Amino acid sequence: MAQAGVLALRAGRDREAQMHFQRVVSAGRGDASVYTGLAIALFRLGLLDAANTAIDGALRMDPRSLRAMILKADIVLASGDPRAATAFFQAVVDEAGRQPSVPEDLASEVERARQHCERTAGDFEAFLRNHLGPGAPSSGTSSRFTESIDVLFGHKKLFPQEPRYYHFPGLPATPFHDLARFDWIPALEQATEVIRSELREVMGDPANFLPYVAGDPSRPQKEQAGMVNNADWGAFYLWKGGQLVGENAARCPKTVEAMQKVPLVNMPGRSPSVLFSLLKPGAHIPPHCGLVNTRLICHLPLIVPGNCHFRVGNDVREWQEGKVWVFDDSIEHEAWNRSDQTRVILLFEVWTPEIQPEERNLILQLFEGIDRYSRKPPNWEI
Repeated sequence: MAQAGVLALRAGRDREAQMHFQRVVSAGRGDASVYTGLAIALFRLGLLDAANTAIDGALRMDPRSLRAMILKADIVLASGDPRAATAFFQAVVDEAGRQPSVPEDLASEVERARQHCERTAGDFEAFLRNHLGPGAPSSGTSSRFTESIDVLFGHKKLFPQEPRYYHFPGLPATPFHDLARFDWIPALEQATEVIRSELREVMGDPANFLPYVAGDPSRPQKEQAGMVNNADWGAFYLWKGGQLVGENAARCPKTVEAMQKVPLVNMPGRSPSVLFSLLKPGAHIPPHCGLVNTRLICHLPLIVPGNCHFRVGNDVREWQEGKVWVFDDSIEHEAWNRSDQTRVILLFEVWTPEIQPEERNLILQLFEGIDRYSRKPPNWEI
């Protein structure tokens, strides 16, 4: 009887197909395909309630059936509930993405589901933006609200803090911090020219710059998207791992003097680290996250040829010589030098302001204990 129902359905004899499938179901021998066939026949006959009952039976037996899910969406849409239909069409798209392959005869139906979802989302977005009014989401202090709308409609993604080593809970995931919170910035910016002159002396010998991410032969080599031992991203350290690099510091006394007025993180064996960070023409630092979220990374741009960009989360900016910014490197970030010249910044780290002095001391004790346990200097990156 089930085979007779299939043949009748293919021939367009929907009433006959319904009768055959119904007999199988009444006899208690129906599987998901029989219930789906019955639902198709009922749907074609315009019996929406009965078709909905039948397709629900098919989905109880095989919840991942694309054919049944597509029919369910069509039945709900024909019943006058477009929002619910969109939810079912989205379920079709999601399930198709999880399955190894989509049956050839369903490929166009899955694409129809995808287009329906895309069209519906576009209509909803247009309605909502019109409801909010022109300019309202982007005015004044509402940039966070603007981003929330972009995330809502999938134009941007969420970028949480994802430190690779240590996470301190309760800190705001703020890509770029308000510079007004750091009273030392104006004095450092005023020192840009003298710092840049010392940098140019150092740049006279390219051998002064070593790869920013150096491989450690005593540890398993973890490839970091081409960053390890890559000379396109170079570093000249003034402080490294909490220690002043005497020879380098002697070559840049004015820079050292300026940095001594900055409240750097002081964590024995790990911080501060202060360096000239060099990015060669055409280089790209791929997306990555820093080690901890208890610090913020600061850039003082010194040589910026233009067309050099930096992204933290969804926020993309262009360096400007002499203008400091402060960002959270535990949020995914990346950098580009799309120019034909070298870009160099002064890079260093400060405490995240929300961490209280007592908490800083506890964090320092924690890392001191980690280092005592390992009995060797930490393999630490800025």
